[in-house]
Amino acid sequence: MTSLANAYLNVPDPDSPIEIAAVGGRIGAEVRDVRLGADLDDATLAAVRAALVRHKVLFFRGQGHLDDAGHEAFGKRFGTPVAHPTVPSRGGDFLFELDSQLGGRANNWHTDVTFVEAYPFASILRAVTIPPAGGDTVWANTAAAYQNLPEDLRALADRLRAVHTNAYDYAAVRPEASERELAIHRHVFASTVYEAEHPVVRVHPESGERTLLLGAFVKRIIGLTTTESQRIYDILQSYVTRLENTVRWRWTQGDVVIWDNRATQHYAIDDYGDQHRVVRRVTLDGQVAVGVDGQPSRQLLPEPAALQEIAA
Repeated sequence: MTSLANAYLNVPDPDSPIEIAAVGGRIGAEVRDVRLGADLDDATLAAVRAALVRHKVLFFRGQGHLDDAGHEAFGKRFGTPVAHPTVPSRGGDFLFELDSQLGGRANNWHTDVTFVEAYPFASILRAVTIPPAGGDTVWANTAAAYQNLPEDLRALADRLRAVHTNAYDYAAVRPEASERELAIHRHVFASTVYEAEHPVVRVHPESGERTLLLGAFVKRIIGLTTTESQRIYDILQSYVTRLENTVRWRWTQGDVVIWDNRATQHYAIDDYGDQHRVVRRVTLDGQVAVGVDGQPSRQLLPEPAALQEIAA
């Protein structure tokens, strides 16, 4: 385990032109003295992109100058923004809002929008309203999780594929959800049913790392019974959520966090009761995932003709 731990020490790149301080032992870094916006110079933008691949999650304090328009404009510099497949944007074209008073409490482990074959490569989340206590978010390093697996379990995971869907059992994942939240999930989030088949182990297109592609949107593992699928999922997912592979962020208003959605899962902690919490996200278009065997992900639902109709 010593060599594994050393391989995954979260150490900033000494040659980076931006000031970076590691936050977690295996994941996460704070970027200091960078003012995010559409006018960010190319060299700094490239350094932030490189740091994202290295650290998986980047934290930026003091970005209160960003409003909704500025947030979207920066997203367009960093990648290609995409709207959520089913949830309407909040103004603009691409802002996805999580408002705790409207059921926006994502307290389950997930990777964003994995029910589409080319799920987002990154998300940019901005703190708008933050409770005085609680409401932290936790991220997990799915590359380190894969490396933690015993050799035989890695070999098994390399061969597996799983179906992901937005029409999952929300009540089972969030048993404390209100009737309002259940209705929003059923009639908005799952208004059109999406299913995608992904490799359980994805090869990261930039770093070459192998990452576990799991999370709350997994419906079943192909070729296994429901019971077998759940057991294998639980074993593999337990490596993702080991505390050693995670980092926790205490939000303050105006913070911005960017995460590599190809190599992480995250969980928004719902421990703030009736206090108000609002965060807004710009999500950036990704590539079709590819497994260890070179086989790509594929969209199952909606079928191609229906998907074109939705896009139109």
